[in-house]
Amino acid sequence: MGQTAVEFKDVVKTYGKGDGMQVAVDHVSFTIEQGEFVVILGRSGAGKSTVLNMLGGMDKPTQGKVIVEGQEISGFSDKQLSSYRADTIGFIFQFYNLIAGLTAYENVALVKDIKKGALDPGEMLDKVGLSDQKNKFPSQMSGGQQQRISIARALAKNPKIILGDEPTGALDSETGLIVLEMLQKLSVQDGHTVILVTHNADIAKCANRVIHMRNGKIKSIKTNESPMSVRDIEW
Repeated sequence: MGQTAVEFKDVVKTYGKGDGMQVAVDHVSFTIEQGEFVVILGRSGAGKSTVLNMLGGMDKPTQGKVIVEGQEISGFSDKQLSSYRADTIGFIFQFYNLIAGLTAYENVALVKDIKKGALDPGEMLDKVGLSDQKNKFPSQMSGGQQQRISIARALAKNPKIILGDEPTGALDSETGLIVLEMLQKLSVQDGHTVILVTHNADIAKCANRVIHMRNGKIKSIKTNESPMSVRDIEW
């Protein structure tokens, strides 16, 4: 760690105009270092998913700068953002977003169409412990298995940054632990920058840094000098 991976500088995001204007993100500033496991914590409507969408290049700020790996992505064209999403970011969503008509292997292999030099799908399935499921379709797998397939797909891009939007939100607690443990390991052992959005304060205990949002603003930023292992937390 030590190098800055992400920087938000006085970022504002509004929707609508005039009397109908809503401020989703209200003058937010923070930095995230390479290899950190960061949790953006807050209730529904706090602005945390909007922050994640801007970081992921799916939305642009109304004002302010978003800088990732030294590049100001807030000034990118749509074409540049598309390349940025393909090359730099691995996404993990709450509801997996797997393609129903493709096997687990084929879902991960899709990444080869998006990114040159994508990693081997079989190796990525092995990394998430699901080599034995490679020929199954999503409907034949549990929610936890589907989420691990989506992690394998994100990893196949060999992304610098992994973004998770409530990645355990649709899972039972034991399955959620397995997925969280995997994400923590990606940061601690493999050096990926992992940024998760959640409303679950327990998950924050595992993070290097917790950015707590409320009503579109940052309420607090706390650093955990000794993040807990996922398994050591009383859930």
